Amino acid sequence: MLSVLVVPGCGSEGFLLSGLVYQLQGYRDDRLDELVGVHARYAVIDLARDAGESYFSAAEIAALREPGTEVLAYFEIGSVESFRPDFATIRDAGLLLHEWSDWPGEHFARYWEPEWWEMVVRPRIDRALRAGFDGAYLDTPLAYEEINRASVPDLDRAELGQRMVELIVRISEYGKGADPRFQVYPQNSPELAEHPGYLDAVDGIGVEELFFRATDVPCAADFCATDLAATRRVRDAGKTVLAVDYAVIPENLAEACRRYREEGFEGYTTVRSLDRISAPCP
Repeated sequence: MLSVLVVPGCGSEGFLLSGLVYQLQGYRDDRLDELVGVHARYAVIDLARDAGESYFSAAEIAALREPGTEVLAYFEIGSVESFRPDFATIRDAGLLLHEWSDWPGEHFARYWEPEWWEMVVRPRIDRALRAGFDGAYLDTPLAYEEINRASVPDLDRAELGQRMVELIVRISEYGKGADPRFQVYPQNSPELAEHPGYLDAVDGIGVEELFFRATDVPCAADFCATDLAATRRVRDAGKTVLAVDYAVIPENLAEACRRYREEGFEGYTTVRSLDRISAPCP
């Protein structure tokens, strides 16, 4: 379901709205009925019920938005999965780089190319706008640091980061140009906020595994503290933080909920497959 929001508010129908729900697959009966009953302040869902061509309709998104929930359309901007319906076309256009070893079947992309915008990103934004989503939840900005440099020898990491920020800015300008209320939430890589233009372009950020890595592993590595510090800077700039941790053990859930309240984040604990609605914070 959802977790506690620091300052809860009521939606248009008088429901108490709080927290975040994030589900990318496993929608019961291929519908959003379960999510409609959650009354979360934010919901992140795929553009399609099957991650393919069975896209959610405007009526379905309107029902999910009815209590005041802000619904964000999930899609990737730095890579593409082989099960997406446009994968073959993208591959044949020469836009793919090497496969991502952590996610077999998924390939990083030449996200700075004009064809990537025209063939992949813009059509997804257009679909989100037509369906009535409140904004976009942009996964894999971290492609800029995960891409094997050997596959792009003319680009260093700083340039790859700048080009990712330029793509995020373009998404924001395009979406807000069509609908000024359109929101943009990149996922992870909070350090990109150091690049000019990033903070002005986004409404918030989604960040995974700030406190618990998949699954139930306390995030104690050096990068955990670095990510949290960078996320706090985004929050302190007045942006909303949607925090997602992967934990199921009760004491870990309680700890994550406590940290969300302390940090002022919209928090959600779930499983890495993102195929169910998880229990709320108490």
